[in-house]
Amino acid sequence: MNEWTEIRRKVLVEGASKRSIRRDYNIGSAALEKILANSEPPGYRQSAARPKPRLGQFLGVIDEILEADKTAPPKQRHTARRIYERLRDEYGYTGCSSQVRAAVARERLRRKEVFVPLSHRPGHAQFDFGEATVIVAGVEQKVALAVMTLPYSDAYFVSAYPRECTETFHAGHLAAFDFFGAVPLRTSYDNTSIAVSKIVGRERDLTREFLRLQSHFLFEAHFCRVRRGNEKGHVETHVGYSRRNLLVPVPSFSSFAELNEYLAAACYADLFRRVRGKTATKAVLLQADRAAMVALPPSRFEVRRVEQASANSLSLVRFDRNDYSVPTAFAHHGVTCLGGIDEVRILCGTEVVATHVRSWDKEGVFFDFRHYLALLERKPGALDFARPLEGVQLPECLKTLRRRLEADLGHTGTREFIKVLRLLERATMAELAGAVIEALSIRATGADAITCILEHRTEVPIGLFSLDGRPHLKEVAVEAPDLTVYRSLTA
Repeated sequence: MNEWTEIRRKVLVEGASKRSIRRDYNIGSAALEKILANSEPPGYRQSAARPKPRLGQFLGVIDEILEADKTAPPKQRHTARRIYERLRDEYGYTGCSSQVRAAVARERLRRKEVFVPLSHRPGHAQFDFGEATVIVAGVEQKVALAVMTLPYSDAYFVSAYPRECTETFHAGHLAAFDFFGAVPLRTSYDNTSIAVSKIVGRERDLTREFLRLQSHFLFEAHFCRVRRGNEKGHVETHVGYSRRNLLVPVPSFSSFAELNEYLAAACYADLFRRVRGKTATKAVLLQADRAAMVALPPSRFEVRRVEQASANSLSLVRFDRNDYSVPTAFAHHGVTCLGGIDEVRILCGTEVVATHVRSWDKEGVFFDFRHYLALLERKPGALDFARPLEGVQLPECLKTLRRRLEADLGHTGTREFIKVLRLLERATMAELAGAVIEALSIRATGADAITCILEHRTEVPIGLFSLDGRPHLKEVAVEAPDLTVYRSLTA
């Protein structure tokens, strides 16, 4: 470029002859004329495409193969090498493979999709699930990340759950709405089966639980086209962003509650960051988002999934791959399971008959030994072998009571002891232990005596109304009722 500029200056400014320039710089007249006609080297310009005598007649075949690949399974589409082999074996191509690879690369580049930049309105949101690996309570596991973003302000919220399902879908929305302080006008989703039960053309049949969520919070739902996750690219980007920036290296937490506290704090700190292309920080722009949103409803949304089930002969109900016990009176009955994030409630009709801590593992069996005490009273011989009582630590006073009852009453003493245990159906273990200790001290070891002691210890004394300081009430006279009228009932 230095020589180019120097030649132009000498000829056009200083008046040097073209002959001297050709001699001094050892260039031809055509090259000199090009230098004088262009302020900078124009580069190589091909006037016509180079002919492809061997590949040219096969370019149409390459187009047909790539077009057919659009509907083929993603993992069974043609590579450039496979296209070359087909052209050679099936169509008689005699050229080299490098020409085919170059042609395939050019065609694929031409076919790449181009997107229109979009502007996002305040109050609109996008939602999606992602995955990450964390250590919770000493166990390394994959967790589901529920991510909701507001593209206008670029604010986002992440919460983590053991698995992606209806309950965690609800919980992720509820946590995000609480964080933003309002409900977005419109939220975009992919076609997850949690929300969409069937797709007919452009219409979606929505699940009952998604409609319940939508009816409670009154937001509009938008679903992307099938396999078009890029239509909600903002949240797709933030799923990866939160995983790379909040969970690297793999963090460790004592519980999911601690994990979600950490994620919420990180999302809050991120509000004070300004993103390239935005006029202010996320916190400032979030105010415009909130102004366009819907206010949170006054009533709290219940996070749960409903399933119909049946209690089997062991008085167990299966919900989400685990078995939970119910009282034996409800064995062989149809029940309704309400699964939340932390607990599972089992109903028979409208009555809640059992409540258990939710397990997110599989093939577990969870007993409440009190559910089986009524059955054990009829089958006392199974007391020492009952699986629901495995691991139940009884106070020493209850063990002493059993020894005394069985020493005094023999086999009947075991049934009497189970009657005492049945008091746990309405009292705590500490309350029963206190009543048993008192009963042992006065040598009243029967179930009826312990019941009386327990009721006496737990009953609330009646409060007496005092007339002190109320002299005006002392002047009120209440006539005694005439009770003789009730004698007519026995006449």
